[in-house]
Amino acid sequence: MPDARFQPLPGFRDFAPADCAVRNYLFNAWKKVAHRYGFLEWEGPTVEATELYLKKSGGELPTQLFRFTDQGHRDITIRPELTASLGRIAAAYQREYTKPLKWFEIGSCFRYEKPQKGRLREFYQFNADILGEASAWADSELIALAIDCMRELGFTQNDFIVRVSDREAWIRFASEHGVQEQDIPAFLGIVDKFERDRPEECQRKLDAFHISRGDLVAFIENPPARASERYDILMKDLTARGLDGYVKLDLSVVRGLAYYTGLVFEIFDTQRSLRAVAGGGRYDTLVGALSNNAVDMPATGFAMGDAVITHLIEQTPHARALKDAALASAGCDIFMVQASESRRAEVLAIASALRDQGYSVDLPLTLTKVNGQLQKAVKSGAHAALIVGDEFPVMELRDLGARTSSPVAMDDLFDAVASLTGSN
Repeated sequence: MPDARFQPLPGFRDFAPADCAVRNYLFNAWKKVAHRYGFLEWEGPTVEATELYLKKSGGELPTQLFRFTDQGHRDITIRPELTASLGRIAAAYQREYTKPLKWFEIGSCFRYEKPQKGRLREFYQFNADILGEASAWADSELIALAIDCMRELGFTQNDFIVRVSDREAWIRFASEHGVQEQDIPAFLGIVDKFERDRPEECQRKLDAFHISRGDLVAFIENPPARASERYDILMKDLTARGLDGYVKLDLSVVRGLAYYTGLVFEIFDTQRSLRAVAGGGRYDTLVGALSNNAVDMPATGFAMGDAVITHLIEQTPHARALKDAALASAGCDIFMVQASESRRAEVLAIASALRDQGYSVDLPLTLTKVNGQLQKAVKSGAHAALIVGDEFPVMELRDLGARTSSPVAMDDLFDAVASLTGSN
């Protein structure tokens, strides 16, 4: 039994090889779609100055920081999200790249909050952002990317919905109801929790602004009247892409972080059984704020975390089947089976030659019975087994998926392996 003292801390996870395989399946899907859309990968440090996150975050984030003073007496934080680092890096390097910048990143993030389903203290996040472009076409490109990430993972239009809102509409609402500019972030924080708070709790918060919850309900229930020209352009663009059926205008979405400035969106499963799968929007002023207004760079972006999307894959049969099929095909190409004690040198030579050709090859490290080695080959997910025995240079090549086998001479081995693995 493992020592209870040395289990992962609450909200943190071990990743055994099977768990890593699922995680890498997600990473590969995200990267594949990002590359299809012409996005470049970037990376930032895991630790940043705390001020970077306090400057424009707002909402609950400042209370969720893994924050400490290092040995150099600096106030630092393990990153809770990736956008602030992106803004800092984009401001520093933007002259070296053609705009708009279309960048993506996959990295671990840390937030000190109560662990629950779909919400952990350490999680992986896929971020995709377009910087240096103010048009609604950039919003369309980004939302299309988010939709195609879901489709790449096997989800259909019946499985998820992209709820799009416009923060500018809420800012106009706040101004019309007498909310002072400096108080708008606090007001938007109330709207962000509108669906989660009890009605009486929501009204208690709104009393400070002399606004009734009924005013919010009326505003949310008539979204077409509030839609901006930017939203209309977005929908025309998504319609041309054939993706408009995935999107719904929903003004109850505002996003909790203070740096959002325009269109925002969240992706939910259609059954609403989980928290948001992904979320993001336009943040036109963040890069300027992080560069002391030396760089004016409008931007839009979104993040998708691994915790929620993994749960959704597991509870959606066709998405789970796609994942399982992908993982089943992830075993090594060839498992070497040593059928004779005297053929160790041949097994090693062939394994090295196949590896030199780019094949993934596993081999026995202890001599056991042939059946035991074959069972290990099947359990490891190997595509084929190559049995080397006393008949060498003639061997047996077994297709473990099709459960067929055929003799193969050493001179014909590479052609036979290429044919079996589809590498020819």
